[in-house]
Amino acid sequence: MNIDFSSSHIAESLRQSDPVMGRLMETHGPCRLEVSAEGTPYDSLARAIIYQQLHGKAAAAILQRTRDLVGGDRFPLPEELVAFSELDLRAAGISANKQKALRDLAAKALDGSLPTRQSIRTMSDEEITTHCTRIRGIGRWTVQIMLIFRLGRPDILPIDDYGLRNGLRIAYGLESLPTPKEFERFGVRWVPWRSVASWYLWRATDSGGGE
Repeated sequence: MNIDFSSSHIAESLRQSDPVMGRLMETHGPCRLEVSAEGTPYDSLARAIIYQQLHGKAAAAILQRTRDLVGGDRFPLPEELVAFSELDLRAAGISANKQKALRDLAAKALDGSLPTRQSIRTMSDEEITTHCTRIRGIGRWTVQIMLIFRLGRPDILPIDDYGLRNGLRIAYGLESLPTPKEFERFGVRWVPWRSVASWYLWRATDSGGGE
């Protein structure tokens, strides 16, 4: 189901439950959360692995070099990835740890334990998280980002995200950065639209001010 995250219904729901969130909406305008449904869960998670702990341009270059191994216009299929040697992947810029993570991801795609594009849409957020965090190198945050930006799930709050917690500190004038648990308790007020609230907190961090 496609959701219009900029709808007045969602905005009004958040505004009524949290006046400060309402002021963030006035500052940053309608929610422009864009969902990219292209690719499979395998593609999304492979990209996430490559991007971990790297600046965007460096990660994009490595991703393209990995695509170049199979012609340049797509990421290697699971059966192709496991067939590459360690030297092939190292030449593309993929570290030893990330190679292990990508090979585990490919193996789980091949044995059917990774959800497909079709099956994942019928799974709950927690079911998806449980399945995907069994993959080496994939943590809860990575799956939550996929849930928001690839699957368009409306009620996701990545409590371990530093930017979100800093956005909360800025927007609400807190003296210190909230812990993940504190952030989780605070975010209950935004249910069932925590993905939208997250988008506004990221904007608060980007702008360096909450109002």
